Amino acid sequence: MMKRIEVFKESSFDEKALKRLLVHDSPYFKVLNFNFSAGQELPIHSHDIEGQLSIVVLEGEGSFLGKDSIELPAYTGDVLISDISEPHGIRAKSKMRVLVTIAPPI
Repeated sequence: MMKRIEVFKESSFDEKALKRLLVHDSPYFKVLNFNFSAGQELPIHSHDIEGQLSIVVLEGEGSFLGKDSIELPAYTGDVLISDISEPHGIRAKSKMRVLVTIAPPI
């Protein structure tokens, strides 16, 4: 079965809190869309499971956050790949739209 999701139409921004849209959830992987207004962030966290995640910046700019205060620039078109157990987070400098894929899903 094919499924088409228009994340730019189905997901909005909120000045008070980041917005989250569950794009897909299956036994194989999970896809989430997060929209951040400038200054919002997803704090550094990790998951105690095996697997990997990818974070794709669809729009905007900010930083990928990691352990030991690591902060990598994140611009439209950038992709971060990490083990899901590695500490990770996101901080938005401008309005920022990201697509996160987690495999296997948590």
